[in-house]
Amino acid sequence: MASDSTTDLTPEQLAELERKYDSESAFRPMGSKMGAVVAVALVAMSVYHFYASGFALIRELLHFGIHLAFVLGLTFLLFSWRKDYRLSGPPKGWMYVDGVNIFDIALAILAVAAALYLPLLPPAEAAQRAGNPNATDTFMGSVVLLFTLEAARRSIGYTLPLIAGFFVLYAIYGQMAPGMLKHGGVAWAGFVDGIYGSQGIYGIAIGAMAKYVFLFILFGVLAARIGLGQLFIDLATVAAGRFAGGPAKVAICASAFMGSISGSSIANTVTTGALTIPAMKKVGYPPHFAGATEATSSTGGQITPPVMGAAAFIMVDFLNIPLRDVLAAALFPAFLHYFGIFVMVHLEAKKLGLRGLSAEEMPLLWKVLKANWLSAAPLIILIYMILSGRTPDYAAVYAIIACVVVGFLKPNDRMTIPGLWDALAAGARSTIAIGSAAACVGIIVGVITLTGTGFRVGAIVIQTASDFAGVVSTIWPFSFFDLQQWVLFFSLVLVALACIVMGAGVPTTATYIILVSVTAGAFQILGVEPLVAHFFVFYYGVLADITPPVALAAYAAAGIAGSNPFKTGNTAFRLGIAKALVPFVFVYSPALLLVADGFTWWLFSVTLLGAMLGIGSLGVAFSGYMLAPLKAWERWWVALSSFLFIAPGLTTMGVGLALMTPIVLLQLTRRKKAASTP
Repeated sequence: MASDSTTDLTPEQLAELERKYDSESAFRPMGSKMGAVVAVALVAMSVYHFYASGFALIRELLHFGIHLAFVLGLTFLLFSWRKDYRLSGPPKGWMYVDGVNIFDIALAILAVAAALYLPLLPPAEAAQRAGNPNATDTFMGSVVLLFTLEAARRSIGYTLPLIAGFFVLYAIYGQMAPGMLKHGGVAWAGFVDGIYGSQGIYGIAIGAMAKYVFLFILFGVLAARIGLGQLFIDLATVAAGRFAGGPAKVAICASAFMGSISGSSIANTVTTGALTIPAMKKVGYPPHFAGATEATSSTGGQITPPVMGAAAFIMVDFLNIPLRDVLAAALFPAFLHYFGIFVMVHLEAKKLGLRGLSAEEMPLLWKVLKANWLSAAPLIILIYMILSGRTPDYAAVYAIIACVVVGFLKPNDRMTIPGLWDALAAGARSTIAIGSAAACVGIIVGVITLTGTGFRVGAIVIQTASDFAGVVSTIWPFSFFDLQQWVLFFSLVLVALACIVMGAGVPTTATYIILVSVTAGAFQILGVEPLVAHFFVFYYGVLADITPPVALAAYAAAGIAGSNPFKTGNTAFRLGIAKALVPFVFVYSPALLLVADGFTWWLFSVTLLGAMLGIGSLGVAFSGYMLAPLKAWERWWVALSSFLFIAPGLTTMGVGLALMTPIVLLQLTRRKKAASTP
């Protein structure tokens, strides 16, 4: 897009905006000497993970421990006790070494020692002491436990550590819990022994980070540095910029592309929003709508293959299935999310009579490809290796190598050695907060395993849903659903609400792991396939990023758009309403996930068509426009009809089409009348 479409905010202001709404980027200011020390540690972290995953054979627990040592040590150096990152410079005084508190340096050293203590024990000795820890084991485990909680508090805020702390209290004082949640309680030494191991902190969450997620985040940073992000934005502009309300459609396409490699809602919002939001405002979109469009599109990045934040890789470990199956399952639900946004911004553009970009504002395709076509090579290599059945870490290692090679070969914006050093440091820095969150989630998962909480909560969910179902089934005048179907429906609603509430203050990946661990028992009782259950929980956790009152991606977009944050958040939720419906679609018709049990192309086609009709109809209802403006009763009529499309099956789809027919006829008449009126 033309240069006058860019935001008035400087790169520093954009970075400050990202730090304001994304606590994971709120790094402390420090002097050049300490900054150099931290940079060396960050680059060492990147080099270690690259070497360990691609060329070394390191014992799993030791690999996880080294990763955790890097994460905890660097967290205490990068994140201060207070959120004082807005200071004009590094703090000074006898307590600070080049901007870093001496106590934080001591905590970082102790954290590294405690994280490595268990992994460095000889395996035979560690196995012998499992279940019978000595005083040193208990002390080191307690240090890791407490430091993990503090590291998560510093890097992502209070919510997740408080939840983890509640679970710790529940494990120790379980005899005081009410009803079905009651258990015998666990002594502190026994609790630490259970948490300080492969069933807790060194478990599946930190394991996925160490094995897969780190490499894919590093790949995303390197890919952006060699111009892949700019290529995505330019291609999106070429493809969609000329149509009505073109900049909004560019935002959707660009954010979908960028999200496929970034996996971060807020970072994606700031990166692409700096270009797309001012362009949307320029052609006539209201500021809050422009910000909401970017936020909703960027949030979809976390459900878009191949990166999907960290969740895809944790699903691989949870479900023990190939990554390509997870990515295949994510493909069409992600498409439906963007399809829903596209419909609504198109209708808004038609309603407001907005133009597309002019020829002068559009880049030329041949110039775009000439400048950055080589940047796509690493992504092509990554996707090819995943589809050919290679392990995720193997694919990521060679994609990273391709990024470096392309960076040094590109004729324009060629990568330099200092540039590579900065990219390696930035890639590691981007993983620190999510690594702390993963370790903290390990505490919660350990408690769930230790106390059997998952099955207890599952029984509570089923019982509550059964009570609702019993009441509704007696007063509902139609017989479309039997009692068991009502139980499934209300169970899904309860789980969805829990995901949205928890996701309001907890990172998406953490929300996903916690909720899927807690609700696994309920989904198992209901007969929901594990892959479907995992995607259901994950999608509703992502939805929290655009759900007020804590819609962080929307608030970041509002900062760029200069709009009211709460109004932007409400509009973003309305634009993302498709994401709230899609999980119910694939629970009732798992064929939408491609690799779920019972897949047939016929079921898939019917489900996809019905979902597109339903999401499109819901977009019409929320926009108040189809071919002409709709009256209030027509909007309600269309909204109710849309749910019949979404319910899988030809019968319900036929009823929905029949109900929509008179509205379409009224719209045709109204448009014809408007066209004939001078």
